Amino acid sequence: MYFDFAKHTPHERYKLLSSTVTPRPIAWVSTMDANGQPNAAPFSFFNVFAEDPATLGFAINHRSDTDRKDTGENVRLQNEFVVNLVTSDTVERMNITAIEFGPEVDEFVAAGLTPAASTLIRTPRIAQSSVSFECTLMQIVPLGTRRSLVIGEVLAMHISDHAVLDAGRCLIDTPQLQLVGRMHGHHYVRTNEIFNMPTIPVATWESKTASE
Repeated sequence: MYFDFAKHTPHERYKLLSSTVTPRPIAWVSTMDANGQPNAAPFSFFNVFAEDPATLGFAINHRSDTDRKDTGENVRLQNEFVVNLVTSDTVERMNITAIEFGPEVDEFVAAGLTPAASTLIRTPRIAQSSVSFECTLMQIVPLGTRRSLVIGEVLAMHISDHAVLDAGRCLIDTPQLQLVGRMHGHHYVRTNEIFNMPTIPVATWESKTASE
């Protein structure tokens, strides 16, 4: 089956992309407004892009051409944010923060979340999250009229001690985190089925193909 994206609506393209590019990690973004009130919202168009500088990004889908989500406005105001990751034991709280609350609602209170002080920025992280990245804003890239790509530099990471194998060597026990990914629609996946497949050295490949 062939899909010419020029012949499909944005919503149809969203369905095609979000049901095939899976699982996607979830950026559970905490921000702070001008009055110091924290905000939390999940975004599954998200990933890490570089290590020098450490860079990640997430895309915000605005409510309309003129109604921008609180997260984007707070990031523009403060030039910083925290990306918290979602685990099996926090996924239901994350789903509460996905509700389209008005700006007067404190998602931390609604979802029973505890704000924890960050180290290098003012914006609080989510204490219940096993992994949190303190970020400063690098740039916001408009993607058409209804999405914006927020790109940030990671200044620091907080991670639960039980998931650290060797701090000196920066070795993390990823399965211990029990991270949750977004599939399609309202479907999610637990990343607990992992297999090992090392990259093949070119010499090994050449030796193998030469003997065939």
